Amino acid sequence: MKGRERILVVEDEDSIRKFILINLERNSFQVMEAVSGEAALVKAKTFRPHLVVLDIMLPGMDGFEVCRRLRAEFPGIAVIMLTARGQDMDKVMGLELGADDYVVKPFNPLELAARIRAVLRRMQTIQPDISQIIRQSPFRLDDSAQLIYKNEQQLDLTPREYYLMKIFLENKNLALSRDRLLNLAWGEDFFGDPKTVDVHIRRLREKIEDNPSKPVYIITVWGLGYRWREEKQVAEH
Repeated sequence: MKGRERILVVEDEDSIRKFILINLERNSFQVMEAVSGEAALVKAKTFRPHLVVLDIMLPGMDGFEVCRRLRAEFPGIAVIMLTARGQDMDKVMGLELGADDYVVKPFNPLELAARIRAVLRRMQTIQPDISQIIRQSPFRLDDSAQLIYKNEQQLDLTPREYYLMKIFLENKNLALSRDRLLNLAWGEDFFGDPKTVDVHIRRLREKIEDNPSKPVYIITVWGLGYRWREEKQVAEH
């Protein structure tokens, strides 16, 4: 994996921010810092980071809003959120907004560097097959552009939602466990909780199902994970 990937560190506490910067520079990353969410959005436009290390508790605009805006303007940027110990709802909300991973404070700098490399490696190794079009009415997946359409209307999906959708369309009718989905969509070196899958599935259902509370495409397999119901079964349903 090539060095000098660009990392934007968004943290208002000077001691923590400097600590992160020093350790990431020692790990051969190109680093820029921001002390507020507003500054981070400005710097992202010029620095074009590959990944943003983003604290949730920021003055003014909080990390959740920064993550939402980054996802809207720079969908290809990875985000790792810094959360306080025990704040499980912060983790869930961050994942729902499109964060790729989270690290709990206080953390070991080696762990943070390892998680950054793992996220960047997943982003770099998932390469689209430029010839692949997957169709299942009413969906069409164009892997060359990494876009998915429903009734020929483009869906506004995060990169992780796109990969989950692709996995389902390539494995119709197969029951996929949460661990299997984690390995396929996040990579085998992902450190996170399998509940991450549930959060992303809920968000994906909101975008593809006519009635997310009564899904007809992504079906829950109780005690295991999820299954994609293929076109014929949907019609019969």
